[in-house]
Amino acid sequence: MREGKMEEEAEEEEEEEEEEEEEDIFEDALETISMSSRADMATSSHYFASLDTKQASGQHRSSSVSRSPSAKVDLKSGLEECAVALDLFLSNKFADALELLRPWAKESMYHALGYSTIVVLQAVMTFEQQDIQNGISAMKDALQTCQRYRKKNTVIESFSSLLSRGSLEQLTEEEMHAEICYAECLLQKAALTFVQDENMINFIKGGLKIRTSYQIYKECLSILHVIQKNKVEQQFFYEFEGGVKLGIGAFNLMLSLLPARIIRLLEFIGFSGNRELGLLQLREGASGRSMRSSLCCLTILAFHTYISLILGTGEVNIVEAESLLAPFLRAFPNGSLMLFYHARIQLLKGNVEEAQELYRKCISVQEEWKQFHHLCYWELMWIHMFQQNWMEAYYYSDLLCKESKWSKATYVFLKAAILSMLPEEEVVATKENIVTLFRQVDSLKQRIAGKSIPTEKFAVRKSRRYSPSLPAPVKLILPALEMMYVWNGFPIVSKRKDLSENLLVTVEKAEAALQNETLTDYSVDDECLVKLLKGCCLKNLQRPMQAELCFNHVVQSEKLLKYDHYLVPFTLFELAFLYKSQGEIDKAMKVLETARNNYKDYSLESRLHFRIQAALQLWKKPSSD
Repeated sequence: MREGKMEEEAEEEEEEEEEEEEEDIFEDALETISMSSRADMATSSHYFASLDTKQASGQHRSSSVSRSPSAKVDLKSGLEECAVALDLFLSNKFADALELLRPWAKESMYHALGYSTIVVLQAVMTFEQQDIQNGISAMKDALQTCQRYRKKNTVIESFSSLLSRGSLEQLTEEEMHAEICYAECLLQKAALTFVQDENMINFIKGGLKIRTSYQIYKECLSILHVIQKNKVEQQFFYEFEGGVKLGIGAFNLMLSLLPARIIRLLEFIGFSGNRELGLLQLREGASGRSMRSSLCCLTILAFHTYISLILGTGEVNIVEAESLLAPFLRAFPNGSLMLFYHARIQLLKGNVEEAQELYRKCISVQEEWKQFHHLCYWELMWIHMFQQNWMEAYYYSDLLCKESKWSKATYVFLKAAILSMLPEEEVVATKENIVTLFRQVDSLKQRIAGKSIPTEKFAVRKSRRYSPSLPAPVKLILPALEMMYVWNGFPIVSKRKDLSENLLVTVEKAEAALQNETLTDYSVDDECLVKLLKGCCLKNLQRPMQAELCFNHVVQSEKLLKYDHYLVPFTLFELAFLYKSQGEIDKAMKVLETARNNYKDYSLESRLHFRIQAALQLWKKPSSD
């Protein structure tokens, strides 16, 4: 057993030295992009609120029939028909939206952008290789279409960006919109390029596309300022303005999330990220009347309801999220995306039962895109885990294993972890074998741009306790609750005292059981994990002194840990929040700095660095956000 352990440690050290840091950054950044991508087709609640779906369909038919195939689609028609298609999309009529846009996708920049975005969204949600290839192909066509409308030798294509203000003004209104559409297409194609295959060249190409897109948005912002200063009259200026605010806002928000060491690197090559500026630009865009106004809304929604929780502190601006979603719910009461966000907000408020019903409704309102169902299965699985309804949680984890291709390794690990929480007789009734499931995890991990995904690597490492090479499996302790912690579920549970109390009971039972277990190489690690989970429950229940004792126990056991080295820096993060809640901001900041600077090469390192970055930003500059 000692030999096997040494081999395992050597393998982990080699992996972590070569890959951990950049892989974690890539995976978490990609996760952020993916969340934004899922909301990417939602636009214009202001524009659509007065539209009737039947009228939209009628406009779709008449416009498609009346225009000859050789006719050029002007900017006005392109914007109007793209708006109608997006209305159809938000009403769950995905095929109708595609059908409206497809005939003119190679003639009109907005038809091209709308059509390719829907195809890309499908690819991002299915993760099917064929869908990814279709998305890349559609986006390539869209870029070619937009390119035809762009001014030759634009600022971005020139070796020098030092053009005069007069030169910037010489772009026609159509050429200005072509720049914005081109930048949006580039960004989406970059996201797909990341996941296309394992070729590192594609990974680099994706990064270059993002940089080019960012530069275009910066130049468009300069154009916007010139037009505003000189009060130039343009028929669709508000649409161009909306596109600029969306791009600048989303880029600033996304870049501001990154850990400090990565921001310093990106600033060297011309990137910069400012969270307050990003939110301000998106809010201004959301309050406008452009077709992209509601995309600005839903980008903020994604930030508040997902990104802040997974890559942030878990402190969510529910008030703004609800106010942003309200017009969507009125305009599209049965829209899948609207119901999904509505459910998510209810969950974050602690209204677990209401969220559960809304996710079920989200599943029932449409059958065309099963991928929306998978998002709901994921959420329903966690809801049942929060409630400790393990059999129901198992049901949804099993559905994900069978139907979704997003991360088989994660799904199978979660299924095995959930089953580990059930009594043995109930596991037998499912006809599943927990040991067999854990042993499958390693073979199911995938690579993106030649790199493994840190959350899957975490699952693989934990599953090694069930390796056939060991004399006997060493059971994981509370694996479902550990995953709940890793995915930052405890801030959600904190809204409900009853759920927090029930989790504490479960943790304390495991703690007592550990005292009677035979000592193994994993005993200290298991004890520290239980102390971390117990501390989080106590923190949620406003019992800070007891929580601090638990967290200190983990920190003091640092030198005794053999495998789960991530426990100490993550525990320091929890300790910092405990101090902050007691008004000891300086002490909290010092603990965060210790967690960030004194530890490296541990599981999910970048995920913690994202959270530390968010906390430091929030505490250094208190704001209404």
